[in-house]
Amino acid sequence: MVKGFGRTVATALLGLIFAPAAMASLSSRINGIVNDKVNRSAHFTIKIVDAASGRTLYARNTDEPMTPASNMKIVSSAAALHYLGRDYRFVTRVGLIGKTLVIIGGGDPLLGDPETDRRYGRAEGWIFDDIVKALHDQKIKSLDEIVIDRYFFDNNRVCANWPKKDLNQKFSCEVSGLNYNLNCVKIAARKSGSRAVVTVHPATRFLQINNEVSTASKGENAIAVYRSSQPNRLKIVGKVIDDKGTSADVAIESPSTFFGVLLAEHLARSGIKIPSQIVEKYVANKKRVRIIREYATPLTDVLARCNKDSLNLAAETFVKAISAEHTDGRINGEWPHGQALVGRYLRGLGIGPEEFRLDDGSGLSPENKLTANAITRVLLQLYRGENWDLFCDSLAVGGQDGTIYKYFEDEKYRGRILGKTGYIEGVRAFSGIAKTSQGDVIFSILTSGGDYRIRYAINDIAEAIIDEMG
Repeated sequence: MVKGFGRTVATALLGLIFAPAAMASLSSRINGIVNDKVNRSAHFTIKIVDAASGRTLYARNTDEPMTPASNMKIVSSAAALHYLGRDYRFVTRVGLIGKTLVIIGGGDPLLGDPETDRRYGRAEGWIFDDIVKALHDQKIKSLDEIVIDRYFFDNNRVCANWPKKDLNQKFSCEVSGLNYNLNCVKIAARKSGSRAVVTVHPATRFLQINNEVSTASKGENAIAVYRSSQPNRLKIVGKVIDDKGTSADVAIESPSTFFGVLLAEHLARSGIKIPSQIVEKYVANKKRVRIIREYATPLTDVLARCNKDSLNLAAETFVKAISAEHTDGRINGEWPHGQALVGRYLRGLGIGPEEFRLDDGSGLSPENKLTANAITRVLLQLYRGENWDLFCDSLAVGGQDGTIYKYFEDEKYRGRILGKTGYIEGVRAFSGIAKTSQGDVIFSILTSGGDYRIRYAINDIAEAIIDEMG
């Protein structure tokens, strides 16, 4: 079916499809869910619209700004498509100036991402092996200097309003112009005889480990990782009871240096003589650099990890890349400038400045604010534009994949509810599209308060759209 024709027919049949009786039934059912005694301690803002016409099917507090949690990623990724374009690539370049090895970061959030590497059949550490090969091809046996240029983004790597207690968590990893392995390491602890053995993966001298893990004969394996006043000096506490042990993903500090150290260690093992120090600096005259390798990650891959898997690093690099690509010299992409451009995009959709506040790209900051009206406007603009197929494919699919693979498993709903979930302390959200038998319906549900059961209330509302509008 021709895209435009199908939507024209859908609009013409609107009076037959979403009849007043169906809308009244939907309203009654959602009101019942919201007013249930389990949900009375929670606050809901909801907007549901017919995707073809934009007609409102249900509304509750739609103009009230709420903390959106990861529903902020809908805005960040939509703005990325608007400003960067669907063909954009995050490019990491490797080059030489004489016998100086230069790594020029392009903000790629998926460089060394285990999930992406598995998808493409790439071995762990493949990029370091390829750089070694490139140097061997150039007959390089020693290097005078290793330069890391991470200045595509600024050095403000952590949003000021991210919870301090979470900064060593994988979801709060730092954001750099040169990222690697999601800017994390895996800390593992196991029992070996009477000792507790702690290992780091990938193995590197970049971290200093203070092992305070004890052994026990009963209980459960459990460890906790704490930072110290010295960057990348970690204290590991807890206990292990067997040789299987346990592990935790931990966010590191200074990701670009992390990449540089891993590279240097790999080069040394391959027999290439390396300098004693790694230099981080901006390469002002990039024309001097003779490029020997380029590694590109398409925006489509980043979009999927951002929305389907709710990868915070992906969303933050979208905002900073928007900034960098709209700065003379493509340098120092930053949150404030990127957020200003995202705000301009929202105002261009007719969304008033009172309907949003932007503090990061991922929604981890509780200072972000969006209305349900703003989110549905963004989704409607995407739905009517040339990038809808790309964006829709990036959403989690109920009963099948992403953050909602374990929800909507009933045959009636599986594969028909697509969206972006959101969760931070005290906040739960879900926005996306429901594919009813009579047409597509866009929805946004933002909540605050309540407890874990609010997640099920949100799911019930999404299912009600399928039931009542079908």
